[in-house]
Amino acid sequence: MAIQAVHVPESLDGVVACSARGGQVMGGGTVVMPLVNSGSAAVTELVSLRRAGLGGVEVSDGVATIGAAATLTAVGEHPGLAFLRPALRTIASPTIRNQATVGGNLFVAQPYGDLAVCLLALDATCEIAGPAGRRDAPVADVLAAGIATGEVVVAVRVTLPEPGAWHYHKAMRRRLNSAAIVTVASVTSAGVCRIALGGLAPRPVRAVSAERLLSGRPLTPESLAEASEAARADIDPFDDAYASAWYRARVLPVHLRRALLP
Repeated sequence: MAIQAVHVPESLDGVVACSARGGQVMGGGTVVMPLVNSGSAAVTELVSLRRAGLGGVEVSDGVATIGAAATLTAVGEHPGLAFLRPALRTIASPTIRNQATVGGNLFVAQPYGDLAVCLLALDATCEIAGPAGRRDAPVADVLAAGIATGEVVVAVRVTLPEPGAWHYHKAMRRRLNSAAIVTVASVTSAGVCRIALGGLAPRPVRAVSAERLLSGRPLTPESLAEASEAARADIDPFDDAYASAWYRARVLPVHLRRALLP
């Protein structure tokens, strides 16, 4: 299907209006343009966020507000989000990170979209705009069900984790610039245990079985061994060019332990 028009609105209202008419919203183009170039994009109009003013990154009073059009590079360069830098450096190449956006990362099929895994572990909230107005939604809901036709993710809000509470580990075929075999992101502190997994289902998922076993318990080799095995109940692994479903499930316990006991 050929693209007939590319809209570059200069306001959020303009983006929503174009999206409501059936246009495909595009941030950096790293997801959409390969589909367009291959002829598999089922749209005739693109809506660019480039001039819509959604690229800001702000951190205040322990909460980060990240615009949907903010690039992965911009997120990594913000001093208030330094804890995310090791995770961001595992995503693609610097050239891609200069283009890829936070909003776009929410809609990337696994085994890509490692920032979405991080946002799930951080229990982020998405700010969404649409023809009916604005609303907030947990990032878990957006990852699981997407958003309605005509709606646009405006920003994500994240409460910064306490020092020492953030954990991230990614297993991949190459040291850098490779899709995930297994990605683990977690926030674990007193009274909080959230573990998000990538590479193990079509979308990022929470390891709720592991969280339940670790709740209120110290992170020890013994407790993590039990929780890592339990996490297999929360996944829906798949075969691809990077690994088989069997292998992904087989190595999950190893990488979950490595994430939480580095």
